[in-house]
Amino acid sequence: MKRKVVTTADGSKTIYLEDWDEHYHSKHGAVQEAYHVFIKSGLSLFKNSPISILEIGFGTGLNALITFMEAERMDLNISYTGVEAYPPSPTEIGQLNYITELKVKEFQSAFEKMHECPWEEDCGISNNFVLHKKQIDFLTIDAKALFDLVYFDAFGARVQPELWTDTIFEKMFRALKKGGILVTYSAKGSVRRAMQSVGFIVERLPGPPGKREMLRAKKP
Repeated sequence: MKRKVVTTADGSKTIYLEDWDEHYHSKHGAVQEAYHVFIKSGLSLFKNSPISILEIGFGTGLNALITFMEAERMDLNISYTGVEAYPPSPTEIGQLNYITELKVKEFQSAFEKMHECPWEEDCGISNNFVLHKKQIDFLTIDAKALFDLVYFDAFGARVQPELWTDTIFEKMFRALKKGGILVTYSAKGSVRRAMQSVGFIVERLPGPPGKREMLRAKKP
């Protein structure tokens, strides 16, 4: 599938899939979306360590990077599992400008290490942040009560509807611990109903730039 690196509205880069007319991140601002959906609406709810996070759609590593930065700032211990079926190429990763846009040169080596780490192995990015990348299809995930927080950042339902059904959300429900949280940029009614059908308590929240709403789900 043809892909190219493009600039979003806040100046940060993302990857664009031309065949699907789909971006890895919001065209209204990759960094802004990541902070709003996954940090403000997800990670910020957790004040005590350790925290175990599952990301559905590791992609460019942006969500992992900003989570790592927050972990360093707040002295949090985080175990981070990033699942990605089709990782970007080293060339594509090299064209991303997150370190420059965020003005965090001190995290350049950490971001590089995230992409250099072998798949299917624990990789210590720092003393309090361990990354484990898995190159698998999302539908094969079979975890049980392992995670406190899920970043659900799959491609949109328009292009991959199979990733936004009760089947996948049942897997997410099982993967979370009791009281665990799932956050996603999506606000579709069908997505909310699929989450509710498997047992999640779902709330609508104000969305990031360019989106009116997003969803946050909790496992009772």
